[in-house]
Amino acid sequence: MIRNQNFVDGKWAASRSGKRFETVNPATEEVIADVPRGDASDIDAAVRAADAAMKGEWSKLAPAERGRLIFKLARAIEAHSEELARLETADNGKPLRDALGDMEGVVSTLEFNAGAADKLQGDTIALPKQYVDFTWLEPLGVTGHIIPWNFPLGMATRSIAPALTAGCTVVLKPAEQTPLTALRFAELAQEVGLPDGVLNVVTGFGPESGAALVEHPLVRGITFTGSVETGKLIMRAAAATIKPVVLELGGKNALIVFPDADLNKALDDVMEGIFHNCGQVCSAISRLVLHRDIHDEFVECLRARVSKLTVGPGMSNPDIGPLVSEEQYTRVHNYLALGKENGARVVLGGGRPKEFEKGYFVEPTIFDRVSPDARIAQEEIFGPVVAAMTFETEDEAVAIANGVPYGLSSGVHTQNITRALRLARRLQTGSVWINEWYIGGVQAPTGGYKESGFGRERGLAGIMNYVQVKNVGIRI
Repeated sequence: MIRNQNFVDGKWAASRSGKRFETVNPATEEVIADVPRGDASDIDAAVRAADAAMKGEWSKLAPAERGRLIFKLARAIEAHSEELARLETADNGKPLRDALGDMEGVVSTLEFNAGAADKLQGDTIALPKQYVDFTWLEPLGVTGHIIPWNFPLGMATRSIAPALTAGCTVVLKPAEQTPLTALRFAELAQEVGLPDGVLNVVTGFGPESGAALVEHPLVRGITFTGSVETGKLIMRAAAATIKPVVLELGGKNALIVFPDADLNKALDDVMEGIFHNCGQVCSAISRLVLHRDIHDEFVECLRARVSKLTVGPGMSNPDIGPLVSEEQYTRVHNYLALGKENGARVVLGGGRPKEFEKGYFVEPTIFDRVSPDARIAQEEIFGPVVAAMTFETEDEAVAIANGVPYGLSSGVHTQNITRALRLARRLQTGSVWINEWYIGGVQAPTGGYKESGFGRERGLAGIMNYVQVKNVGIRI
């Protein structure tokens, strides 16, 4: 059963203002629950609890003991995975089987980081013989985590797990659209024995609680996934107290397909890469860069596949659920109208499924003959909408792929490994995937170039966001 309160210092609490807000099922537009509308005073209480925990029992635990607690939390998530998945589907709208898959990812993330807790090591520095010099890795301190709505618990765990592994304490501000699994996560963390104040959750809106978290002087690091505009605001606010930030700010990712590619495999990747989670994925395939020789065949085969996709409420396990909110629904439909106005050819979709009177549903959509400089080819739509364009030379393909402000992910389908590696060097993205989209896992670092942000999450690199290096020098 979900607790509809903030979780601060191991206790459930209403917002200090007494204000609350509702969270809505995007498939039905019905209210699921209401939660506290936290503000700066709630954030202050949570941060101070986290700061006290940094100086208390948590700081005295050996790294292996921290790891064991995180392992116990992984087991608790595993035991409650169906409950959490149903809560995620009700809150976010995604198909239930996808939410169950997300819970598997949460468990894997916790397990990986738990196993690394007692393996974080400093270095011995080679100074002249009269000195001994070495480094310690110390926890950054209180960390703030501002989490998006597309993978609510998965994204939260992606940064919380390494922060706890490093010995930090956490204040989590989940997205206002999808706060419910974060609250249940906090309850499970308490049940497995995480000390009071180590994990705190404050629900609310960005300008009220998120901004206060970034600006708080006791917070020593911020992790944020979201829009470029909000990322810039966070950077400016964090500068006032000189705190590091890790930012993932979206993408406009291109898949380049050459004539020698395995076209069936490339089509499989497009189906997963843009229509999974209703296209609400930062690393989604939102641009198809197709060689002229295979363009027509590829687009027609894609149309045939997409036409068979089912759309419906997440609990019924369709291929595609609704968008997360009315705001996102309006945004995506505005881009659909814009694509038509700019002369792109609608191959399939382009509107709302006729069978739904309620819910934030949108048809899976293919645009073709899209100019590389068109807005639907330049701006992140964050919906089940793909834009296809054509190239003739390798240089042209690279220019199209790199010709956007973003730089999160890109992909290449070709049997020519020399060409593939040559493009991997030239593509300006944090991840380049060859002959399969979404290669990697909890071990593989991910992050962006350009306006997709900076810093890396996942893998050992992700843990380094939450440590600081202390050098100790001794004259002997």
